[in-house]
Amino acid sequence: MAQIQPHDDKGIRVPAEAGIALVLLVVMIAGAIASPNFLTFSNIFVLLLNGAVIGFLCLGQSFVLFTGGIDLSCGSIVAMTCVIAAVFMEYVGLPWPVAAVLVLAVGALAGAINGLIIDKTGVPPFIVTFAMMGVAASIPQIITGAESIRVMDFGYRFIGQYKLFGIPFPVIALVIAVIGAALFIKRTVTGTHIFAVGGNVEAARLAGVNTSRITILVYSISGFCGACGGLIYGSRLMTGYPTAGRGDELFFSIAGAVVGGVSLFGGIGSIWGAMIGATLIATISNLMNVLNVNAYWQPLVIGLIILVGVTFDTMRSSSRLSMPWLALMKKKFSASA
Repeated sequence: MAQIQPHDDKGIRVPAEAGIALVLLVVMIAGAIASPNFLTFSNIFVLLLNGAVIGFLCLGQSFVLFTGGIDLSCGSIVAMTCVIAAVFMEYVGLPWPVAAVLVLAVGALAGAINGLIIDKTGVPPFIVTFAMMGVAASIPQIITGAESIRVMDFGYRFIGQYKLFGIPFPVIALVIAVIGAALFIKRTVTGTHIFAVGGNVEAARLAGVNTSRITILVYSISGFCGACGGLIYGSRLMTGYPTAGRGDELFFSIAGAVVGGVSLFGGIGSIWGAMIGATLIATISNLMNVLNVNAYWQPLVIGLIILVGVTFDTMRSSSRLSMPWLALMKKKFSASA
């Protein structure tokens, strides 16, 4: 007697990141058509290097956004750590590996201070990190008198200039960090708790989640990622540059995460989506440079991208965004499966 095989009615499951990945592909194709210089090896090299800093900031920002917070200080932490690394090497005389480790600790500490103040005082993350943005921006200016510090330890070039099989080391480091972060979020209890805090902090607390530890942790991760950006900047320039990372990097980190599907209200999103979003933002910025678009227009374009992403997220969170055509497509796929 033949057995009746169970019918799988799950249908075709499209990854949540597919939409933003498709947009990135369209932008890449459009850029190649618009300019023959866009997909050249030299330009892709520049795109990857610049995108690595944005990627690290977006990675740290994503952890904070998962909990419903926001970090406005990450760009200034880049500047602060970039200068502190130079101070450690040139004034203190530390070898570059030791200086790099200490700088990462400084970045994580700055983030932990953000998280501690937010948790213990109840002051909104926007205010606390805005204050830290000012503090972290002032420290390198005070230390250097607004002058750059030249780094003479040539081993320091490894971080920002070394290539493995033609791939810049910052890109390799970012890929490793992203894979580790994605596994951490998906496969650990702490990762689950991060999303629980973002979904409903009171419910998470009642369920036994140590919300204080989670808050301090995510801001520490953001500060650590900011320090990674500071080391990359400093190593590429071989200089402690007091205004490094204080351009559009902050807005790019937020835009990349939001466009990649990370909710500003917390509890929704993925590391992969955020990284695709960061790549999209870096690609659009690079394309505008290749096309010689006036620098004054670039913040306008990124601002519009943020506005569209936040509007979409707000409507989705308030259940006012409906896509009946998407539901219809799912039914058709299920019926044909």
